[in-house]
Amino acid sequence: MTDHRRMTFLRRNAVFVSAWVLFWILMMLVAVQDFMRNEQSHAIWKPLLWEGSSALVISVLAFVHLRWSHGDEALLGMPRRWFAHQARWLLMYWIAFVPLAFGIRDAVYALVGQTYRHDPVPQLFLYESMKITIFFWLFMAIRFGVLSYRALLDARLRAERSNTLLRQAQLQRLGQQMQPHFLFNALNTVSALIWTDPARADATLTQLADVLRETLALGDRHAAPLATELRLARGYADVMAERFADRVDIAWQVDDTLLDRDVPVMSLQPLLENVFKHTVERRRGQTHIDVYARRDGNALVLGVEDDAGKLTASERPGGIGLSNLRARIQALYGDAGRLDITARPQGGVRAELRVPCAS
Repeated sequence: MTDHRRMTFLRRNAVFVSAWVLFWILMMLVAVQDFMRNEQSHAIWKPLLWEGSSALVISVLAFVHLRWSHGDEALLGMPRRWFAHQARWLLMYWIAFVPLAFGIRDAVYALVGQTYRHDPVPQLFLYESMKITIFFWLFMAIRFGVLSYRALLDARLRAERSNTLLRQAQLQRLGQQMQPHFLFNALNTVSALIWTDPARADATLTQLADVLRETLALGDRHAAPLATELRLARGYADVMAERFADRVDIAWQVDDTLLDRDVPVMSLQPLLENVFKHTVERRRGQTHIDVYARRDGNALVLGVEDDAGKLTASERPGGIGLSNLRARIQALYGDAGRLDITARPQGGVRAELRVPCAS
């Protein structure tokens, strides 16, 4: 058993033990009050003995019961069978309680030179068995409720852990998919330059190496500070700008107070790639691109917009890059994150990513 599980086990049982002890203390206090109200004697050791012996014997019997019925927790989903299994232990309480509890009382009374008087044994067994039966089923009902609630919490915890592992595996797969895709597109850019301008191709290859080094430094992380993401995005933008030197102009508008906030790794790169692929490559004129990062309430907004792209009502820009990004946002943030691609009223296309941003 791990330290965490051991501490959880002790914590749970400490609650049960504390509740059990508190119950019997209350029973003793009530017995003492009744005794002092109805008896002239101040020998309060007597009610303490009566309830104390009952508490001791019932506790021992309950320990034996719980110790050897631990496997019955597998039947919690079938209440009738669970209660039927518990009912088998009732015979032990009936048989053992009277001899043990009243034996203790008789012995203590004998030690102080007194006689403990009680009903004849047959009547005593019948009366105490009825009390024990009521007591037994009351606590079995409470135990069933507590165990069922605990089982529900454990099931939820296992489901959450399973979902976490599934989400991590999904993000791992998406990350492994994204990096080769980015490298393929960047190498295509170098390939386009290598025959026409070897010097620029060499400079671009150096910039690409810097970007890849930054990417590899992230390892298996699924989110990184905005400052790191901006370095990756600027590196990618510099590589692409070498290919379209006279056809693209990029402006960066970043709220510096957000640089330490986490965003999905390689989230700006596919937004930039979408502009280069669908707009810059298709036109000869210059395309102006704005890249921004700002806060909007409790959201961090990353955006890339251009002044020349076109988006029809039925078009949904995608490909591996944006589809991958959408899947990662869903895995990381659920409904709290989203990616919107919209046409700007003044012309062009806006791609905007929103993720939670704690204050």
